[in-house]
Amino acid sequence: MVTETLPGIPATAPLLVRAAVTSRGRRGDTVPERTLRVDDVRVDRARLAAYQRLTGHAVGDTLPQPYPWVLAFPVQTALMARADFPLPLPGMVHLSNTVTTHRALDAAEPLSLSVRAGGVRPHRRGRTLDVRIEALVGDELVWECDSTYLSRGRGSDDAPRGAAPPAAPAGPAVARWRLPDDLGREYAAVSGDVNPIHLHPLGAKALGFPRHIAHGMWTWSRTLAALGRGSLGPSRSAVWFTAPVFLPSTVELVRTPPGPGPVTAALRSAKDPTRTHLVLTLAA
Repeated sequence: MVTETLPGIPATAPLLVRAAVTSRGRRGDTVPERTLRVDDVRVDRARLAAYQRLTGHAVGDTLPQPYPWVLAFPVQTALMARADFPLPLPGMVHLSNTVTTHRALDAAEPLSLSVRAGGVRPHRRGRTLDVRIEALVGDELVWECDSTYLSRGRGSDDAPRGAAPPAAPAGPAVARWRLPDDLGREYAAVSGDVNPIHLHPLGAKALGFPRHIAHGMWTWSRTLAALGRGSLGPSRSAVWFTAPVFLPSTVELVRTPPGPGPVTAALRSAKDPTRTHLVLTLAA
């Protein structure tokens, strides 16, 4: 595995444009054995505070569990926008994350972020691959995440199915949130994820969606915030993005009763409670 150290965090928007322009013809099955790394990544306190407010976390110096993913998103985009990457980035669907936070992360600590991709696998709706992100403080691994993405296309009916999410908890909602039409644009401003499927109906329609959709990473972070401060310290969460949240809309949070042991939570449609958008487990 070759490790390439970038001089700094790249700008996301030009990378997304490059990925869109070069998306045609990406049909390979081999992912280059390459890790992209950026050292001495500093947290912008004002941007962190804006993110914390938008996702429901208390404003402070401790990084929310999803925040290293946000910091590494441009590096991930740079990896997937390379000409030799086999899958087109536009329209790619985020299916799941599994994250381990080894200890609380302070905004004053400079991070080293690294990103690498695994192999391409068949899926009944196209092809999937995994992306691994790690955050280190010095030589200490403090945070790690494995994400799975779907590149939609001609699928394989006999493709092996991945791990299914647990069942969404039943019962009355413990919270209800009205998600405004501009949520995607607000989240893009604090996260840097300017994927057009989240910003405007026209951009979403160009990539096969009937309307623009909320960022799955916002729904994950907002759900973690509603579950309390457990995910800020040593913890492990797994999240499955099971259906897009079209904007505007209203969602409800359901969860297992508070108590010892892991928590299972889900976001469901307030209009149709049988439609689940996200299922999450948290062990802290």
